Amino acid sequence: MNSFGRLFRVNVFGESHGESVGVNIDGVPAGISLRQEDFLADLERRKGGARGTTPRKEDDLPFLKSGVFNDRTTGAPITILFENNNTRSADYAKLREFPRPGHADFVAAKKFGGFEDYRGGGHFSGRLTLNLVAAGVIAKKILGDAVSVKAEITEVGGIADPEQGLEEAIKAKDSVGGIVECRVDGLPIGLGEPFFDSLESNLAHAVFAIPAVKGIEFGAGFAAAKMKGLEHNDPIIDMEGHTATNHAGGVVGGITNGNQLVFRIAVKPTSSTPKEQQTLNITTGEVETFSVKGRHDLCIALRVPVVLEAVTAMVLADFMLLEQRRPRFFPDVLHQILFVPGAARCPGFLWG
Repeated sequence: MNSFGRLFRVNVFGESHGESVGVNIDGVPAGISLRQEDFLADLERRKGGARGTTPRKEDDLPFLKSGVFNDRTTGAPITILFENNNTRSADYAKLREFPRPGHADFVAAKKFGGFEDYRGGGHFSGRLTLNLVAAGVIAKKILGDAVSVKAEITEVGGIADPEQGLEEAIKAKDSVGGIVECRVDGLPIGLGEPFFDSLESNLAHAVFAIPAVKGIEFGAGFAAAKMKGLEHNDPIIDMEGHTATNHAGGVVGGITNGNQLVFRIAVKPTSSTPKEQQTLNITTGEVETFSVKGRHDLCIALRVPVVLEAVTAMVLADFMLLEQRRPRFFPDVLHQILFVPGAARCPGFLWG
């Protein structure tokens, strides 16, 4: 539904043109320094207004409503609200008749019986990535300075130079997609579980909560399918698990291996292209020509890096907290089990 995480649990709410959007975060340890200004740098990176992004401008000030006292987290759930003040809902009235191809307009109306808030995309809007960025700021604090999470756009419209790719899109007067790469340094060995709770599966789960994401790959990714085993394998070169190459992207068996975590996501072109296109008029039942009005991103991928950092930090913080609660053998009991004849074979556990 609208929640993610096990110990570091994030719940998002709100609609693009509603009174506000917000996030509730449970499981944050007490005593972490947290002020409004801590959020501003990442929130500024997510804002529109730059070339190729939506001209809609909001203050995006986070209002901390619970879980913080005297500028420290209390251990209670943290609620953060963002006000929506710069809305032009009239731009979306026509879209009620013409659901945008590639957007959630049509399926949302079907799923919720026409009761959904369709203005600005409603609950499906990229506006709600504000909530993810806010949660990511707190998650980064849990990870600490030793872990660095950095994402950047590496390709726009199939062109490796993002500026050139954006120029081509502007000339074509059409929306365009892109590739965003994330790199994480400083992770310990051992985060993640085999099978359903692998690090990759959890990251993919969170990443696909970002609107417009259509694909993800780790390390060599899909290129691995064209490689030989000897070429793809990463030789281990020391007891810390460092490898000579990193085709695995820092994860093997679903578990971090001590190398840099590297993955990339594919972001599709924005559905709201200014070009004329064909779609169903649900009032007449006929396919007709229409064009999208209003304020939209030409390349939504330009604003995704900080959002990708945020969801990555959320997943990693959750795994870090889980790892702290993993049961550990008492060393003396383990010694007896392994080396003392006749010792009991039912060890106690220590929550490390």
